[in-house]
Amino acid sequence: MDAIVLAGGYATRLWPITRRRPKMLLPVGETTVIDGVLQSLEEDDRVGTTYLSTNEAFAADFEAHIDEMGYESVQLSVESTADEDEKFGVVGALAQLIDREGIDDDLFIIGGDNLIGFDPSAFLDFFEERDGAALAAYDVGSREKAKSYGLVELDGERVVDFQEKPDNPKSTLVSIACYAFPADSLRFEEYLSGDNNPDEPGWYIDWLQQQEPVYAYTFDDIWFDIGTPASYFEAVEWKLDGGSLIHPDATVENAEIGETVHVMAGAEVTDSSLDRTIVFPDAEVNDCDLDETILGEDVAVDGFDMAGSLIINR
Repeated sequence: MDAIVLAGGYATRLWPITRRRPKMLLPVGETTVIDGVLQSLEEDDRVGTTYLSTNEAFAADFEAHIDEMGYESVQLSVESTADEDEKFGVVGALAQLIDREGIDDDLFIIGGDNLIGFDPSAFLDFFEERDGAALAAYDVGSREKAKSYGLVELDGERVVDFQEKPDNPKSTLVSIACYAFPADSLRFEEYLSGDNNPDEPGWYIDWLQQQEPVYAYTFDDIWFDIGTPASYFEAVEWKLDGGSLIHPDATVENAEIGETVHVMAGAEVTDSSLDRTIVFPDAEVNDCDLDETILGEDVAVDGFDMAGSLIINR
């Protein structure tokens, strides 16, 4: 079995903090968004190669991260795009990657911006036991939230209907961009040749479940789809469990540090009060009262009171 971790998006809803940084490498506590999945796949003997799929704009960032972390089974696979307007769509990009890398084995695919509570190895156990295509499904508990995802309808464990971003969701059980396919179910070229939607993978799942059995692995652990400042804050808050994380190379003097505060390497915080605030490397904060704020790298703020998920970056 091989694996693909999707990391080709440009995270425009998180700009400017992700204008030049892939959101999958955003810090969440002492790790990053993507490392939980990469480490699990690295340790799973069933997985031969993990292809980290990204774009030309962020290829160097991921290459450096792979080297820094010492991953042995992770291999970069770069699509030929450098801007959001050039993207092929997720299904189109998957078809190109499978052809580019010559993949002809069972395949695990997961979104690199998924921060999940279950171990991907448990999902692969489920996949092997069902002997068919599988997806992971989560109850978001809100029909309004469900409008933003692929809605899954089940008969037992089997998917019998799939709606991509429905206007009127029938339930709150959604797909979380975590899939496993037997080699024979990698029918992306067949799907695309039928003039089907090349963008969201949910459209492919809807088509596939009409051709062959597709099963759903439902879970109730945590799941964060990190795409907005609010969801990023929620993930950091969960990881820090309401506490704070101050890097040893940061300077914090005469400062009141509240809940969910992460101050990274090289940052300086003096004469300030911080609550639910993320301070990126080498930023400077002096005489400020910050709440629900992200400060980008090298930003300097002096004498400000700010709140409301404000993102500041040069």
